[in-house]
Amino acid sequence: MKKQLTLLWAVLAIAFSMSAKAEITFPNSVYSSLDYGLYWFDYNDAKKANKGQSNPYYSSNKKTVIYIHGWQNGSVTNRNRETLNRNRSGGPNQDLAWYWLDRGYNVGILYWNQFADEREVKDAEAKIHSANGPRNMRWKSSNGSYSSGPNKSVTDLLYTALVDGMPGFSGSELRVTGHSLGNQLALTISNKLNTAVNQGSLSGAYRPDRIALLDPFYSIGEKSYLNNKWTGERSKDIVDTLKAKGIAIEAYRSSPVTSTFLAGDNNASLMNSIAFSELKPWNFQFWQVAEKHGAAVTHYFWSRAFSPLTLDRSSTQVPSASSSASVIKTWMNKNKGVIQDSGAWSATPADDDFKEKSRL
Repeated sequence: MKKQLTLLWAVLAIAFSMSAKAEITFPNSVYSSLDYGLYWFDYNDAKKANKGQSNPYYSSNKKTVIYIHGWQNGSVTNRNRETLNRNRSGGPNQDLAWYWLDRGYNVGILYWNQFADEREVKDAEAKIHSANGPRNMRWKSSNGSYSSGPNKSVTDLLYTALVDGMPGFSGSELRVTGHSLGNQLALTISNKLNTAVNQGSLSGAYRPDRIALLDPFYSIGEKSYLNNKWTGERSKDIVDTLKAKGIAIEAYRSSPVTSTFLAGDNNASLMNSIAFSELKPWNFQFWQVAEKHGAAVTHYFWSRAFSPLTLDRSSTQVPSASSSASVIKTWMNKNKGVIQDSGAWSATPADDDFKEKSRL
């Protein structure tokens, strides 16, 4: 079993290092020196959000979507950073951010790739929750060496970067999305935003309206840095808190990374408490686990280009980036999820249709 798990992570690591290449070119300095935080995107460019400085790609009154990547083994030495151009992962040869920009959104990515570049996924995961995990907060340089990082968790670092990078926010929607390990950050950062709003230190606009968990990953086992809770258990606690505030939460599963004991905790209790969609990316071969893992990102961000997806070719909407928050909340409160029924052999969501499925 251990050998199978090691092989799976090896396949994922190789494929991630290949698929993370982006069309937008970042300077070498973001790999050789510590660089993390929020970048705002335009159609052909990205600029880092710096506290106290205006950013041409951010408007305080616009709807906003934030993407957070996951594990990044090997990406820094290969000088690769994820963007929303997924053409090397089976998506269109276009930055999927464009579809959101066309619809009046600010589009931002929170980067933590130098902290996330670890051979062992659990070492990267620990940094999300604690600065005192197995590898503390070390970060990787493009020369392959590690250096000591700040004495704050990735959650704390990215939360500060997000708040500093969107001053005076008054947009009608804040949507936070996270892929793989990044789903845990989407939850922990959203939890901190919710707390700040409750305490009055941030305006209500900063409370996320929607959270999307894209093929979310949680490792198996108790964690000393979480008082012996599993990371999935901690995430479920946060979901319960955010649900009570009326936040719409959805999840999209696209690979066996999160649905088999060999790979990770499927966290059925969490998935059964939110709007859950199971994707079938059969356009990839069975061994292309990493591509299937990334298919949830392609599906979600690309689906914003189309009308809301439906159930059994009816007028009943299912969760997608184009469906409303009220649709997500409806599915959160049902005793069913949805599973892809057609369109599995193509990457585009345009021909996708779904049917109901039993909860996990």
